[in-house]
Amino acid sequence: MTDRLYYHDSYLTEFRARVVETSPDRQRIYLDRTAFYATSGGQPFDIGKLGGVDVTDVVDEDGRIAHQLSAPLETAEVSGVIDWPRRFDHMQQHTGQHLLSAVLVNMFNAQTVSFHLGVESCTIDVARSLDPAQIRQAERRANEIVFENRPVTVGFEDSSKDLGLRKPTEREGEIRIISIQDLDRSACGGTHVKATGEIGPILIRKLDRIRGNQRIEFLCGLRAVKRARADFEAISSVARAFSAAPDEVPALVATQFEKLQESDKARRRLAAELAQARGRELYAATAPGPDGIRKVVRRVASLTDELRAEAQSFTTGQKSVFLAMGENPPAIMLASSPDSGMNAGEFLKTALAKAGGRGGGTATMAQGSLPSKDLLDQFVLP
Repeated sequence: MTDRLYYHDSYLTEFRARVVETSPDRQRIYLDRTAFYATSGGQPFDIGKLGGVDVTDVVDEDGRIAHQLSAPLETAEVSGVIDWPRRFDHMQQHTGQHLLSAVLVNMFNAQTVSFHLGVESCTIDVARSLDPAQIRQAERRANEIVFENRPVTVGFEDSSKDLGLRKPTEREGEIRIISIQDLDRSACGGTHVKATGEIGPILIRKLDRIRGNQRIEFLCGLRAVKRARADFEAISSVARAFSAAPDEVPALVATQFEKLQESDKARRRLAAELAQARGRELYAATAPGPDGIRKVVRRVASLTDELRAEAQSFTTGQKSVFLAMGENPPAIMLASSPDSGMNAGEFLKTALAKAGGRGGGTATMAQGSLPSKDLLDQFVLP
């Protein structure tokens, strides 16, 4: 078993330890004691140096802590140094998670079922849905408790006692408990700050539905400050483009989006009308074949809505067939008039199946895909 120094002092950044075992290449090191946190409970591992060599991973192996190094370590005793900015960031995020989870339970009976501390942000999944107004209330209450600077303490108690934990633990024996004064008691092996004031601001950014739970993305401390600054700069940039104040951006964007939708609808309507006109002109310019059928075969970069409208317009004329082959992605479109003697859906479905593709449609319009554009040359009209 490795003595985990961070269990008692998360602020410890330097220590000395004895090497008790190594891998053959001496790049995986086991110590009698360590201040390096191993990945667990949703919190990533610490980085830093052992004997001047970079620590690239820290793994909990059933009570023993393995330190993966970037190069072999030859000494029997080592000095370890923890990357403090990373450690303190993780302390802020993890303690912030405890605080936020407790607030969500107290205010809305929303129990946290999982936690993840990521490089850019953190998430918790809760077992019920919360609306934006409730999230704002929880965020405000969490920050009020941050400002109260309540003590955060570490204790050890036996699992046989009534521990009064926010979430029951399945561990047996001595349990490490993180307590936020008058708010929360949680079994946890992670690193934490000494008081809620050190968490810094708590910012909730996004809500998602994940496998029946609600995922809440949040940031604490300097992460929250950096993200708020980046958000403000982004909004300010948009505001400058509109020659408006940042507070006016949401309404301006909504108005511009509505205008864009109207313009897009008008563009698509005009494009469809133009395609239909081309289809009629093409029908008039296409001479019937010996069988009396007017046929058009076209190879294009891709099949578009406009091309479909042109094909449909062409086949509104009597005895007509329109075949289009798109290269990216490889696809076929076939349109036929009711009196052409061709069932477009049945013909295309059979032809595509022979070429390893698939598709189908109605008697007058069908479409499908092919595994390769080289197969397009196989398609010819009877």
